[in-house]
Amino acid sequence: MIFVVNCMLVHTMLRIEFLRQMIGGSLAFSGLKLSALVNELDSFQASPLMPVLFVGHGSPMNAIEQNDFSKSWNLLGKNLPTPRAILCISAHWETDGSFVTAMPNPKTIHDFGGFPQALFDVQYPAPGNPALAAEIVKMETARHISEDHSWGLDHGTWSVVKNMYPEANIPVLQLSLDYRLSAESHKELAASLKKLRERGVLIIGSGNLVHNLRMVDWHNPNNGYDWAVEADETFRKAISSEDWPLLLAKTNWKDALKKSVPTAEHYLPMIYPLAMKGKNEEIRYFNQQTLMGSISMTSFIIS
Repeated sequence: MIFVVNCMLVHTMLRIEFLRQMIGGSLAFSGLKLSALVNELDSFQASPLMPVLFVGHGSPMNAIEQNDFSKSWNLLGKNLPTPRAILCISAHWETDGSFVTAMPNPKTIHDFGGFPQALFDVQYPAPGNPALAAEIVKMETARHISEDHSWGLDHGTWSVVKNMYPEANIPVLQLSLDYRLSAESHKELAASLKKLRERGVLIIGSGNLVHNLRMVDWHNPNNGYDWAVEADETFRKAISSEDWPLLLAKTNWKDALKKSVPTAEHYLPMIYPLAMKGKNEEIRYFNQQTLMGSISMTSFIIS
């Protein structure tokens, strides 16, 4: 185990040094310099635990555009320890019950409309991992999880993971969002899966802290409404302090928060990585930007 951890640390240090020399800290994106992200990665400590992520995935176009967000995801893929597999909780798979994809070759799902053909042409042929899916079903105790053999990878997963691991050589599984569960129950479910981090699994919650499509401002692509910016800041403070009463009790939210989360599916994936945080781990934010009035790209990594 010590040998494996030391190898992971050396690998990460070499990657970081290469990246630091390559970019020279001169590029910037979404309120966070590339050099700042490298510094965050530089501060990771050797640990048997895999980091855990919440990613604001935003538009499906981030899958094929070279922009600030896709660049940050690419950096993460280059500098994080190489995972045994990836488990993604995507806002775009809601089910009656909890399911994990268990097929050997999950299909690429194009669950959107009105975008260029180039986006529909994208395939992300990452393998699945039926053995890991069976392991998840067996280890989960707080809520029953069943195997799924029909879904695949939706854009909440592949738009992000495609930029992190473009070779599609790491097994990817999805865990569905059971729409019957309360936010508290989602937290309990997430906590019951925490041990996957000790088994080389990179867990990613993919959604958006602020996500109100009905109020999108197409004429203002790079800024957010005042209430959206306020909500994003409020959520970040609550996440940093692990203020679960605020994060889980939507009935007590002020108007800014209610406007930002009209439906729960893009918010709930945030609960999973936060529920898996260890006592001595830190939360680091990146991509802190609110777009088109009512979409927040704020993301964080726990390590």
